[in-house]
Amino acid sequence: MEPLNQILQHRTRRHFLRSTGRISLGAIALEALLGRTTSSAATAAPGPDPFAVRPAPAAPKAKRVVYLSMSGGPPHLDIFDYKPELVKRNGQDAPDAFVKGKTFAFTSGVPKLMGTPRSFQQYGGGGIWMSDAVPNFHRVADEVCVVKSMFSEQFNHAPAELLLYTGSARQGRPSMGSWVTYGLGSENSNLPGFVVLISSGVQPSGGQGCWGSGFIPSVYQGVQCRSKGDPVLYVGDPPGMDRSLRRQTLNALKDLNEMQAADFGHPETATRIAQYELAYRMQASVPEVMDISRETPATLESYGAVPGDSSFANNCLLARRLLEQGTRFVHLFDWGWDFHGTSPGEDIRDGLTGKMKRTDKPVAALIEDLRQRGLLDDTLIIWGGEFGRTPFREGRTSSGGNLGRDHFPDAFSIMMAGGGIKPGFSYGETDELGFSVASGKVHVHDLQATILHLLGVDHEKLTYRFQGRDFRLTDVHGHAVKGILA
Repeated sequence: MEPLNQILQHRTRRHFLRSTGRISLGAIALEALLGRTTSSAATAAPGPDPFAVRPAPAAPKAKRVVYLSMSGGPPHLDIFDYKPELVKRNGQDAPDAFVKGKTFAFTSGVPKLMGTPRSFQQYGGGGIWMSDAVPNFHRVADEVCVVKSMFSEQFNHAPAELLLYTGSARQGRPSMGSWVTYGLGSENSNLPGFVVLISSGVQPSGGQGCWGSGFIPSVYQGVQCRSKGDPVLYVGDPPGMDRSLRRQTLNALKDLNEMQAADFGHPETATRIAQYELAYRMQASVPEVMDISRETPATLESYGAVPGDSSFANNCLLARRLLEQGTRFVHLFDWGWDFHGTSPGEDIRDGLTGKMKRTDKPVAALIEDLRQRGLLDDTLIIWGGEFGRTPFREGRTSSGGNLGRDHFPDAFSIMMAGGGIKPGFSYGETDELGFSVASGKVHVHDLQATILHLLGVDHEKLTYRFQGRDFRLTDVHGHAVKGILA
């Protein structure tokens, strides 16, 4: 329907009475009789400032989130999920009961079991199993919770990432960060409420849909920032335009957009106004917050960050600076975790050691830095990939010199910290060979529900009406995992 016809239809009395749903006259009367209100902080339409802080419906444990996405699927059996029985049976055929009728991305026939070549020990007061691949995680064992019972239905990268970050394996749904900022707003009007940082030079397989806004207003999509060069592309003024001229230009555009909004009532027009104004404020605020050279040498060294680099270490430090300044949701993507064994860099021995050498130090530093600044208790940190890796050798590389594992959605591990998460704790178990979750199952929708719960939001009530139905991040699934809450 044309926008003008749509807004005219919305102005008719009959359409108003038919379509207002919960706020129809009968519903209003019923709510009054029952002593309830028809409004909800989490589902209310945003006002003139789409990022105005909206109080959480319930008392939140976390105020902000940093999601550290290891794109490709880290080999959890070589990091967190120690399986002595799998080590004993290394090289044996995988039991038929575990693989019969299952489809794997690059493996067919009867694969060979592969026990981890890494050495494991228990760390912290909770005795969390960690391998020698993550030496810097060892020292923060008392701060983290390792969930070893994650599972998904998707065994290819893009659908698995989209399911995890948007609630659907298909493109077009709002991302987790978009839902959070839509529901809660941001605590700094001069910075984006949802920021995306990418390292290793490659975007996730799910593409920009992993931080897109889908069908909710586009002002809530993630703003991709860079740790090298201009922090945000195209936000700077062109040659010959100074700050005052930019302000005059935006005032004129705002007048025109407000006239269009009055005529057509399209929500994206209001979004455009908000985006122009945010970009203007960002010109002054973003360069300062993205300048890590302002940090002390000791802080830079703790992260392994180098001003001017575009590294994961720099991005972890930038995440702390953004969170500290009021950004609600920071999402880091780091490519290179697809450990098939097709090259030395994908080998779960030296390849994993090298990858972790560049990543576990800044993650541990981020946790410690937030703790030292008094921010960890209300900042939720999640580390993990879109799925795990198989308990057997990947079919294509099974006869080569590199040790690799295939994609595996049936069981994998993630690490969480801060923001209401039980510290020094390991949750859930897989079977003795690591083929399936034996206890404490956590689906990706459960993880999404838990994240929203910690932010004080009921995942069933944070909704957006689109094409005649109410959509939510968790679709029609999900339960908050109470067992990992502090």
